[in-house]
Amino acid sequence: MLIALNKPFNVLCQFTDRSVSEQGRPKRRTLAEFVEIPDVYPAGRLDYDSEGLLLLTDDGKLAQRLTDPRRKTEKTYLVQVEGDPTNVHIAQLCKGVLLNDGPTLPAQARRLDTAPGWLWPRDPPVRFRKSVPDAWIELTIREGRNRQVRRMTAAVGLPTLRLIRVRIGDMTLDALAPGHTRIVQP
Repeated sequence: MLIALNKPFNVLCQFTDRSVSEQGRPKRRTLAEFVEIPDVYPAGRLDYDSEGLLLLTDDGKLAQRLTDPRRKTEKTYLVQVEGDPTNVHIAQLCKGVLLNDGPTLPAQARRLDTAPGWLWPRDPPVRFRKSVPDAWIELTIREGRNRQVRRMTAAVGLPTLRLIRVRIGDMTLDALAPGHTRIVQP
C-alpha cells in the first residue's frame, strides 16, 4: 500500500514525539493526527517546518526503492525565498551548489512570477516585511540530503521562507488538501 499525505507545516514526520510538555503531552504534532491506517511508515522524510507531499507505505521494499539515493529520484519543491532571484541565482542552482558536505548535483530551477493560485495559506503565515522582497522558485533535485533545498537557496543568497514538496518521481500532490491522504499506485 502507498499513501500520499499533504503534510502540514510544523508536523513531525513520525507517529510519536518523545519530547513532552510540562503537562506530559507531546510538544509537537505528529503524523498520527492525520494518518489512521495502521502499520504504515514514511518513505523518506520531510522536515518539521516543511509542507507537502509525503509518501507512506507498509512495504519495506517499496520504501527502500522510493528512497534509495542511487536511484536519484526527482523531487520537486515550491520554495518561497527572501530576496529577488536573478538569472545568476537560478544558474547557480542549476549548476549545483557547494555545501559544507560537498557539492550538490545540478538541479532544475526556475523563478515563478507569482505563487501558484492553488496554494493554500500557511498557518501561521510567513512573516511579511515591506522592506524585504520575496519570490517563488520551483526547484527539482535528485538527492535528499538533510535540509538540502534550504541550504542550497541560502548558499546562493536566497534564504528559504516556505518550502512545499509537490512531486516525488511520478507522484504529485495534485489537489490534495493539507492534512489529507489518498491511496496511490506505486
